[in-house]
Amino acid sequence: MKDSQTIGADYSGKNSKIAIVSARFNGEIVEAMRVAAHQSLLDNEVNKKDITHVYVPGAFELPLACKTLAISKRYDAVIALGCVIRGDTPHFDYVCKSSADGILQASLETNIPIAFGVLTTDTVKQAHERSSNVDLEHNKGRDMALCVLEMINVLKLL
Repeated sequence: MKDSQTIGADYSGKNSKIAIVSARFNGEIVEAMRVAAHQSLLDNEVNKKDITHVYVPGAFELPLACKTLAISKRYDAVIALGCVIRGDTPHFDYVCKSSADGILQASLETNIPIAFGVLTTDTVKQAHERSSNVDLEHNKGRDMALCVLEMINVLKLL
């Protein structure tokens, strides 16, 4: 009987080229995630010169920038980072759904992993808890870096 094979949980970023797209809206929160994502990539053997940072106005603009980067075939993966905090109008729902759907569509159409690192929180406090530079283990930027590294390696083996 043939031994089974397990694919996944390889975070090696050696020879990987990654783009990080960050929304400027709620910039302090997003920047903390960007810094954590960048550091996590470095910690997992991605060369500094192989990381590109792109800034867009807000979460609604993330899908187009991510798709454009993915189509270029210059990157093995893209990380989308943003933060949308619920307000008193339905704008939150439209921005969150459009951003999520657009990023998913971009990834599926290009076959390039695009991590959805858009915080969708009810409060500023919740957003800060998920982007803390003090507790990087719970920083969603770090999580998204590990996500794309794993997906790059999984796709190589499929």
